[in-house]
Amino acid sequence: MTLQQLKYIIALDQWGHFGKAAEACNLTQSTLSLMIKKLEEELDVTIFDRDSHPVTATQIGRRIIDQAKVVLYNVDQINEMTLSEKENVEGPLNIAMISTVAPVLVPGLFKYISSNYPSISLQTEEMLSETIRDKIHKTEVDIGILTAPINDPELLEIPVYTESFYAYVSKTDPAYSLESISLENLRGRSIWIMKNGVRLHDMSTVKEFKAGSYERFFEGGRVGILIQIVNDNGGLTIIPESHIKLISPNLKNCIKPIVDPGIKRTIALAIRKDYVHEAMLNVVLKALKTIVPARLLESVVKKDYLKL
Repeated sequence: MTLQQLKYIIALDQWGHFGKAAEACNLTQSTLSLMIKKLEEELDVTIFDRDSHPVTATQIGRRIIDQAKVVLYNVDQINEMTLSEKENVEGPLNIAMISTVAPVLVPGLFKYISSNYPSISLQTEEMLSETIRDKIHKTEVDIGILTAPINDPELLEIPVYTESFYAYVSKTDPAYSLESISLENLRGRSIWIMKNGVRLHDMSTVKEFKAGSYERFFEGGRVGILIQIVNDNGGLTIIPESHIKLISPNLKNCIKPIVDPGIKRTIALAIRKDYVHEAMLNVVLKALKTIVPARLLESVVKKDYLKL
């Protein structure tokens, strides 16, 4: 088994076609096929179902490919440490984040990094928290941004900021005249949520509303869509504090603080514990400090430089 063979099975899995994978690897199709066949014979397993179109991994093949990605990632880590990669601030940077932070963070991340670190090739994706954790494990994502606690002993969690939640109320709703909305009043209402499709959710079924529960109700949802639904259909929804700046000034009166007690969430960065791109991580933290109000930032982020 060689590292090149591992690269070849990853390429074939990515392209699903021997010809395209061979081209990506700068090989002839016959050479790629032969090298993968030799690996299968050495392991005495079938990694790919060649009768499927596109070519797909078998069940054991999927496990081998996922492990191959980790192996190559660790090999790259050794090379990067040799080249003092800790100080390197160039090359690809893939950040995945939950949908309820993306509209707030993505524009500012691109603006800061393109202006100050043009040698970094930034890519961002929106994903569910579970998918983000999985892709970090598989080294398919460099940094994740999601709600804390992350509850994964294999990942390093860095709290970035803590924000409150607000109710966004239709102008036709009786609650529009209130200065604030208590948590008990909220439990007695139905609110618009976006989970398994948009729907009205009966909050009386919620026994406890605490940090992190927002994501369970609005998993995969875009706050802007929920706001538009409230504007068009009445009722109310819940929005994070950081989204208030995205709302049109003529709709600011629709925003009501939730009190007695308020509800909050902490947003954190997640990386593998063997992540060595210290300088790259600090670029992201510096970018976030230009986006998130200082009063919301956690103390660890306020440091000039975070050492891994």
